[in-house]
Amino acid sequence: MLRKKLALSLTILLGLLLFTPLSSVFAAGGLTLYTPYTGLSVTPGETLTYDVTVINDNSSIQNVSFDVNGLPEGWDYAITAGGNDISQLSIRGNNEQDLSLEVTVPLEIEKDAYSFELVADGEGDAYAELPFVTRVTEEGTFNSEFSSDQPNMEGHADATFSYSATLRNRTADEQTYALSAGTGEGWGVQFQADGNNVTSVTLEPNGSKDITVEVTPPTDVKADTYEIPVRATNSSTSSDLTLEAVITGSYEIAVSTPDGNLSADVTAGNNRTIDLVVENTGTATLNDISISASTPPNWESEFDESSIATLKAGESKTVKATLTAPDDAIAGDYVTTFTAETSEASSDADFRVSVETSTLWGIISVLIILAVVGGLYLIIRKYGRR
Repeated sequence: MLRKKLALSLTILLGLLLFTPLSSVFAAGGLTLYTPYTGLSVTPGETLTYDVTVINDNSSIQNVSFDVNGLPEGWDYAITAGGNDISQLSIRGNNEQDLSLEVTVPLEIEKDAYSFELVADGEGDAYAELPFVTRVTEEGTFNSEFSSDQPNMEGHADATFSYSATLRNRTADEQTYALSAGTGEGWGVQFQADGNNVTSVTLEPNGSKDITVEVTPPTDVKADTYEIPVRATNSSTSSDLTLEAVITGSYEIAVSTPDGNLSADVTAGNNRTIDLVVENTGTATLNDISISASTPPNWESEFDESSIATLKAGESKTVKATLTAPDDAIAGDYVTTFTAETSEASSDADFRVSVETSTLWGIISVLIILAVVGGLYLIIRKYGRR
């Protein structure tokens, strides 16, 4: 009978050993470690946090110390509770306490699965182990990364292009990076970090920093797509980033006369026709250009063309403007402002017009004076001797 009971006990024990997972918690003396996530994936340089519950099924207080066994070479860990690093906890009887195990994976590491265990050692025979399996999902690197989520921007030739980039130090050492750009003549590149203009930055191991790259094109740049190579480098590592600026051109317009002379004369009541030259002085095509004039009161203006449909960069067009002075205009200088305008640009030209009185009125005035003088002569001759 005793032999049968012993055989049955051994069978049950063997069955438990066969069907119990190898990763199960080893616990003894009423002490248990528990976490729902014992197998997590991680990338090189990342830190994992495991939330662990320490269960004391004893009726008395247990002072439990902790350690990590089997941690791969180069890995770091920290055990914390209540925001403090700990090596021991005091747990009341039939109670439990939470702690966090933080594991940092090194940068130089192979893609693989790695095992280690958290050990809790209490008083007497109270003891527990909690195994972990951490899967590194990619091969570790020992380099630097210079990247931008938006390396392509579009704007006018007079715009400043501002790119947001991130520099990452994926090495195990502190690195100081010199920042530089390879651009053509006339281009301006300025690096900014933490709100300051910089030419270099220092990063902690596995650290990163946001960097703003401001690019200013030359004043005479043509509409095109331009690449701006930037680099972060030091004696041991470097990283390149290529930015792209799409220049749509500059919008500029000018209005003048063929010889640049902005003055003329006109007789009161008459008109004067003026040749105006409208020129596209920018690098982009101008569309729907309107021509207008701001004249003195009672003056009239008229154009043979009051609008220009399209004017390509560098092209010009001559428009005839006719100004008419009123009949009662007083002799003197008057200013008319001619304007050429599009939705993107405009230009003004102040034109001075000198008004002269009509010669007919001069002749009439002379005749009136002569008539008055003649009348006086006749009166004096007829009645002067009496």
